[in-house]
Amino acid sequence: MIDSWSKPFYEAFSESKNVQLYEVSFIDSWLLCLSPIKQLLLRFMRKSSNGEDTLQRHIVYSFGDHYYFRKELKILNLLTGYIFFLDKFGRVRWQGFGLAKQEKLSSLLSCMTVLLEEK
Repeated sequence: MIDSWSKPFYEAFSESKNVQLYEVSFIDSWLLCLSPIKQLLLRFMRKSSNGEDTLQRHIVYSFGDHYYFRKELKILNLLTGYIFFLDKFGRVRWQGFGLAKQEKLSSLLSCMTVLLEEK
């Protein structure tokens, strides 16, 4: 699901020095938050990352209760992926979710292009 957003994004902005990509996974399950299971999960996740370091890509995992964070960002469906575009001040400038459709991808890429041209 996230690849439907990230691959076109990589293709469009792979040469940009001003773009950073963060993939954040929220893990709310109390079972997965237990120390031994959490350590195994993190070890498995690190091995599965492909080492591709384009766009200053960062993969982050957050364990625990994220109710208020999700509420603030209007993340309603826990079974789908969300994408946020933040400007250099940390403000949400664009939001999408689910599988990327061509119309939404065009909107994201044009928003990125406009904001990268601003100074």
